[in-house]
Amino acid sequence: MNQRTGTPAISVDRVTVHYGEVLALDAASLTLDPARICGLVGMNGSGKSTLFKVIMGMIKPDAGKVLIQGESPSKARRQGGIGYVPQSEDVDWQFPLSVRDVVMMGRYGHQGFTRRASKADRAAVEHALDRVELTEFADRQIGQLSGGQKKRAFVARGIAQGATMMLLDEPFAGVDKRSEATITRLLRELASDGCTILISTHDLHALPQLCDEAVLLMRKVLMHGPPDVVLQPENLAMAFGLDVLNRGRG
Repeated sequence: MNQRTGTPAISVDRVTVHYGEVLALDAASLTLDPARICGLVGMNGSGKSTLFKVIMGMIKPDAGKVLIQGESPSKARRQGGIGYVPQSEDVDWQFPLSVRDVVMMGRYGHQGFTRRASKADRAAVEHALDRVELTEFADRQIGQLSGGQKKRAFVARGIAQGATMMLLDEPFAGVDKRSEATITRLLRELASDGCTILISTHDLHALPQLCDEAVLLMRKVLMHGPPDVVLQPENLAMAFGLDVLNRGRG
């Protein structure tokens, strides 16, 4: 998917989503420029996963509009522009797929109905595996990897896909410090290459080193700005409650 000059990578305009009687997003608005890393911060139930699903075109909002590089989310996804790294609990790690098989899934949009891998597909997969430092594990069953290696395998899928946007849902959950550093370095490199990255995370300590900006979400966007500003205790208290102000005291 080609990035248009001056067009936001993500434009979420007053999006509202209900699940039955439950209000998940309430006129949420967010604009993210290309080649930026943005951290999405909020407590459980704040609407982070719902916002991801709206951006990926998996659910249609009750009101409001979403554009991905000026196109509808469904069209952007069909064009292979959006890569996704899921939470670990959302994946069946027992499924008999190798790491290479998982990364090859990123090439499906480049293949015909036969899903027959071309020389270009195989080259893209090997390049992606090398970039995330998983070449030696390529033939291993995906569930046999460590937590950090699993995350890197899904990042590799997005790289092989040629995604210009990556959405990562809790990428540092269950990840050791070494893998966290590797993933952080890799995401910074991808952003430097022009990829736009949106990360949902509870790991507030990692945000300043990783992200260019941060968003505080509680069904609507409460704040969007530099991480050191958004993560001030008085701002976090708006989304997480007054207990944040008392952490470390007493």
